[in-house]
Amino acid sequence: MLPLQTIPVIGMDVGPFLVLALAALAGGAFGAALGALPSFIFTGFVVFLGEGLAILQSQVADLPGIPGGELGVGVTGVIGFGAVTGPHISFAAGVAASAYVGKKYPEMNPKGWDYHLGKNITEAYGTKPDILAVGAIFGLLGLLIAQIAGGLGLPTDGIALSVFLTAMVARVVFGYPLVGKPAGDGYLDMGPFEREEPRDEDGDVHEGNAGRLAVEPWLPHQYKWAGVAVIGVVGGVLGGYIWLKTGSIFLGYAISAMSLLFLNLGVAKIPVTHHITLLGAVGAVLAMPLFGSALAAVVVAGVLGCVTGVVGEFTQRVFYSHSGTHVDPPAMAITVMMFVIGALYLLGVLPNAGYLGL
Repeated sequence: MLPLQTIPVIGMDVGPFLVLALAALAGGAFGAALGALPSFIFTGFVVFLGEGLAILQSQVADLPGIPGGELGVGVTGVIGFGAVTGPHISFAAGVAASAYVGKKYPEMNPKGWDYHLGKNITEAYGTKPDILAVGAIFGLLGLLIAQIAGGLGLPTDGIALSVFLTAMVARVVFGYPLVGKPAGDGYLDMGPFEREEPRDEDGDVHEGNAGRLAVEPWLPHQYKWAGVAVIGVVGGVLGGYIWLKTGSIFLGYAISAMSLLFLNLGVAKIPVTHHITLLGAVGAVLAMPLFGSALAAVVVAGVLGCVTGVVGEFTQRVFYSHSGTHVDPPAMAITVMMFVIGALYLLGVLPNAGYLGL
């Protein structure tokens, strides 16, 4: 989500990249140890700290030896979106670890968990060496994908793209269906979930998951189109307003990510909105040079937040609900929406590309 270093080419000093790669291995293992969702919640706290420092530093004189803004950007970019808590490293590693556990340790299925164990991203996996090794490998893979996306200049969010692609790689590596077979009337049909239909014993049921639901929506409390659209407007407006008042694109994202602490602690109906508040902020960034009006900026932010929420729901119905592992709908929505914005900017339709370094 911030400009990334590119992969070093032949003849360049690879030392800095090797340091970054080692940090990504450690960050991935740490993400597996904490679990995917807890590690992402830490992303929110670190980015909140970094953006807060950046806002504070913009209001005071430069600190000795630290040029204006660099302290906050360093916390946000190097740690929050970097090798320590970057979603493409720590969260992606936690997702891969859950996919591995779903096949290797079916006995770890927690009581009351109706989905496949590979989708349980709330669990911490502690210090089991094989699980940490899976996390380390996928942390490095997540770094490489994001670096390559940045090096190629792809007009989208390389971190979100990496989160999506590493999750799909995990499905292939650990023997899950890449997308899965829909149980109802096509991939978008959530009816079997609403009727609590169990999955047929057709060879697509994985070990340790007898009675698994036929269709598993990403969020049982956040999948109906109307509700998703409304929370999209709400989150989009708030993301845009936060940018207008602070100048931070990522502060709303951080607040949304931190709110997931309550979801992880068992507050069942906490909405997931970090993709929505992020694109809401981007909507305001796009609208201000076009319309020069704060009112127009928050309206566009609400519209873009709504569209992002709907896109996220569409992607979860296709990629999440019918297979056995977590593939992150917010990451997919951010990837799609920022690709559209980046492409329109390159075509000269939009005045900027949000936070993309194009």
